[in-house]
Amino acid sequence: MEQREGPPASPSRPGEGNDLVALAQPDGRSERIALPPQAENEAPDSLRATATMTGAYVYALGRIEPRFPRLAVEKEFAQATGRAETAGLTDRQALHAVLGQRQNRYLVRQLCWVLTIEGLETYILQPRDPADLDLLVEAVRPTPSPLDVDVVIGVRGPLAPPELCNGLMVPIVVFDQLYSFDRASLVKAIPKPEKIAAKQFETVSGELFERVLQMADNAGATDEHRALNYCVVRYPAIYAAAADAYGRDCALTAVDVQPSVLSGVRKVVEVIFSYTNRNTDVTEKFFVRVDVTEEFPFLVTKLSPYYDR
Repeated sequence: MEQREGPPASPSRPGEGNDLVALAQPDGRSERIALPPQAENEAPDSLRATATMTGAYVYALGRIEPRFPRLAVEKEFAQATGRAETAGLTDRQALHAVLGQRQNRYLVRQLCWVLTIEGLETYILQPRDPADLDLLVEAVRPTPSPLDVDVVIGVRGPLAPPELCNGLMVPIVVFDQLYSFDRASLVKAIPKPEKIAAKQFETVSGELFERVLQMADNAGATDEHRALNYCVVRYPAIYAAAADAYGRDCALTAVDVQPSVLSGVRKVVEVIFSYTNRNTDVTEKFFVRVDVTEEFPFLVTKLSPYYDR
């Protein structure tokens, strides 16, 4: 029987506007997703307890990819594909179809699941709730696009042992929530200010989202990056502010995150957006405060002007 191609083997409290990601999904609902096999002798709860004690939370934006952890799993997938009706389907569509069949659910549990960020393998994902395998299959899009985004919220554990995912040694993330959407849907879900043309607003919003994704070393593991990633998928006011600034001939010149003076028992950070007038070179800043004490960040204060102290 001819072998078919599969995935490659690899070495709270809500703040204002927290419905952007839910609106970007086809059914308008937030989704939680669970992912399969555990590191040997490591249960999700034990990994989660360790990570929670160290405060190693993750709020990451990237792409989820299934991988074959062992050759036997790859051969078994090829046999399952040979039994399925996949005529006329692309390799990716066939992968989605095979994993979506109930009798092949064991394959979903056997695969390892990798979150890549800017093309780099960053985390191996494991489920908090292993019952949500249907959502996992939906994360494998039958027609992938470079604009697809997966948002993973969870806690970071130890490095994966080599045998877990065919030699890939990156941190394991036990996650509680995952959102899958494409950037175009997210941009369309952002409430548009009345005085700004729809096309212009979509362009501005897309550029701001891209700027955040391309920030160096944004793996969603530090308090600063978690707050920033939270803002770009949950707080629409930053997009309206960017569009207004561009309309006044200002350029986005910096995005900074710093601890807030309000931090005490809880960890609060300030996300600061700097816009510089292209003619006068005068810079104005706006900021929002985000609480990142626990796994799920939330808004503390709305976007407002920021003045250097």
